[in-house]
Amino acid sequence: MTIYALSSGPGISGIAVVRVSGEKTSEVIESLTGKPVPKPRVATLRKINKINTSELIDEGIILWFPGPESYTGEDMAEIQVHGSKTVIDALHTSISYIENCRLAEPGEFTKLAFQNGKINLLKAESIADLISSETEIQRQQAIKIMNGKSADQFNFLREKLLKILSHIEAKIDFPDEDLPNDILKEIKKSSDEVIKNIEKILNDQNVGERIREGFKIAILGPTNAGKSSLLNHLSNRDVAIVSEIAGTTRDVIETHLNIDGYPVIVSDTAGIRESKNEIERKGIKLSLNRAEEADLKLVVVDAKNLDFTDVLKGLLDENAILVINKSDLLDGDIDPEIKKLDHVLISIKENLNIDELILKIKNNLKNKFITSDDILITRERHRQHLDQCLEHLKNFNKKNEDEDFDKAAEDLRLATRHLGMIVGKVDVEEILGSIFNDFCIGK
Repeated sequence: MTIYALSSGPGISGIAVVRVSGEKTSEVIESLTGKPVPKPRVATLRKINKINTSELIDEGIILWFPGPESYTGEDMAEIQVHGSKTVIDALHTSISYIENCRLAEPGEFTKLAFQNGKINLLKAESIADLISSETEIQRQQAIKIMNGKSADQFNFLREKLLKILSHIEAKIDFPDEDLPNDILKEIKKSSDEVIKNIEKILNDQNVGERIREGFKIAILGPTNAGKSSLLNHLSNRDVAIVSEIAGTTRDVIETHLNIDGYPVIVSDTAGIRESKNEIERKGIKLSLNRAEEADLKLVVVDAKNLDFTDVLKGLLDENAILVINKSDLLDGDIDPEIKKLDHVLISIKENLNIDELILKIKNNLKNKFITSDDILITRERHRQHLDQCLEHLKNFNKKNEDEDFDKAAEDLRLATRHLGMIVGKVDVEEILGSIFNDFCIGK
């Protein structure tokens, strides 16, 4: 089957790129242009006509990539035309007339590249991350993974396990033969090294996922403290409704921000107080849940009402900043006990000390986003497979010491399989759909 789709962004643009891949690609180009395919990888200007009627659609550039030297590993072409909806629709309609040509599914071009051995699964995921990156740090991380260092590390660990497995299987196949002492020592040493490496990878403070998904900041506090006003101020737009009526915010409101190149998801939550209203109580429960999930909590309180409930006190831990709002209403100084807490005294109404608060947030981000070339985990999928691999390796060590070699070998096979699942070295059809469905059509 030959697939085609718009690979550039939708909407009006100067240039649009339609990608075609499959065995009928050359027929598509010849039918549209009335000429043979151009020289490989040479941009060629051609008139592009409707199939059957020869009516001119547009004049554009054809790029021809014969397989296997193409992105997908199949015969592939890119057609560059002017980016109007009518031009693209006419081009798509014409291609659809050719037998066994259909519109591509989301991520199908990259899925073909993976299935045809052009890229591994980690690189496929990093391509999706690069396309969706909104901040500089997200772009940098996606490029690092694309360069293959992570895949090399996982493949290296997998090869070590396969070598151990070959020794164990030799022992199973030839039970009367004793393995040399140096081989037994090497098995123990290698498995311990892999365990240490995986434990080090897992002990990464979830930096990779934070960068990819966004650093979570929850704005919490009592009603009418200025939480929604703070969200609007940080966003430079009216994201949340602001009212003097207590309890206006009853659901969690989220906005995505870029703070100095760091991806941030800021959540405004319902005011925390005793309430008899069932809907408000549910909103407060959501607030407390969001506080548990947050990487940083901004606990906003009213400068003239600093009575802390036990719930509010519980929120003020090492991952929290106390934000004392409405400082313009203060007659004197704040309580000395409050001063001892990590706090910022601000006034959103008068725009006082907001820069100081943003600086504190930035410093917190920098500490959380300490990056290095060793970031290997960017998705929950990777972490789950590594956790499972580690568990099976520890089981292997125990069974190997008990000389229960058959069961030890099975644990080792499962550990190897979980490492392979990360880079796509084994049958991963069950996870391909969820990965490639995150792509846009045309990629």
